[in-house]
Amino acid sequence: MHSSQNPASTAPPIRRRLLITAGPTHEPIDAVRYLGNRSSGRLGVHLADRAAELGWQVTLLLGPTSITPSHSGVHTVRFRTTADLQRELAQAFPDCDVLVMAAAVADYRPAHARTGEKIKREATGLSLTLEATPDLLAQVAAGKRPDQWIVGFALEPRDRMLDSALKKLERKSLDMIVANPLETMDAEGIDATILSRTTTEPVAPGPMSKAAFADFLLGLLDARPQSSRSSQAPALHQPTHSKR
Repeated sequence: MHSSQNPASTAPPIRRRLLITAGPTHEPIDAVRYLGNRSSGRLGVHLADRAAELGWQVTLLLGPTSITPSHSGVHTVRFRTTADLQRELAQAFPDCDVLVMAAAVADYRPAHARTGEKIKREATGLSLTLEATPDLLAQVAAGKRPDQWIVGFALEPRDRMLDSALKKLERKSLDMIVANPLETMDAEGIDATILSRTTTEPVAPGPMSKAAFADFLLGLLDARPQSSRSSQAPALHQPTHSKR
């Protein structure tokens, strides 16, 4: 006699969907010049590779950088400008469970890019009028479902790093934020502090490689609450500055 089989026991495990943005943006001045930054995208790529190894369904929105993921399971979509990334986020964000916004998105771009020509060099110099780019992190956070998590990043000088990160966490209604000192950009290592709405104390694992930090951060995301956040968020701990 054959016993009936429980369908739930044979159902494949649900693959959590992770969306990562990484790398710099390049904002065109003309057909050959642009405004950019020194972000390498290294941490985001490490996160993508490691998450794919752990069974996450990973989409990586990757800016103009030579560093690329090695895991075949990472779905990589390239962007160049803030406007490119804005379009890709609008398409990909609704289908993710967690967004890790590690890209170094430009705060300003040329108001009148002359992309169809190369501006001729003049001895008198060149003046550019810059306009603010859209706040992509605030945009996606405003449309977030209760079951989604958003992890932001704050790159600041050490003396104001934690204060700035805490304000950004609250102002943009993020679930978690990674506070980094300026020297993190384009470096092999990281010395980050993590602030979260679900804990009362900052988490500072100490200096480590970006690959090791990717493992650490994914461990925190694995342990995140699975139910929707309560409308009454827990009080956030006001960090104190330690002398380094």
